[in-house]
Amino acid sequence: QVQLVESGGGLVQAGGSLRLSCAASGRTFNSYRMGWFRQAPGKEREFVGSIRSSGSSTNYTEFVKGRFTISRDNAKNTVYLQMNRLKPEDTAVYYCAAAPGYPVSWDYWGQGTQVTVSS
Repeated sequence: QVQLVESGGGLVQAGGSLRLSCAASGRTFNSYRMGWFRQAPGKEREFVGSIRSSGSSTNYTEFVKGRFTISRDNAKNTVYLQMNRLKPEDTAVYYCAAAPGYPVSWDYWGQGTQVTVSS
């Protein structure tokens, strides 16, 4: 069992940056693949990107490539989402999730943090 708590959301102007954090409980954080998702009003939740348990590789959806970066600090049980060059269409509730094994199944979710990008 793992509990996830996101933080760092807020209001930012287009072109600005935010860094989201996701703090995890439990001693097995470094065995989980971690992911970030988002859900805009009236839309389905969508995948943003993920990072392997070791932090050795990441993958991103096309609409954030080159702007967003996922990293993790296993010593702090925390995963980060650095968001640069934000656009109004990035406005959404952002969620982190944990997948304990393979095949990847996002079994644990945080409560989400709101990101609002003004034009």
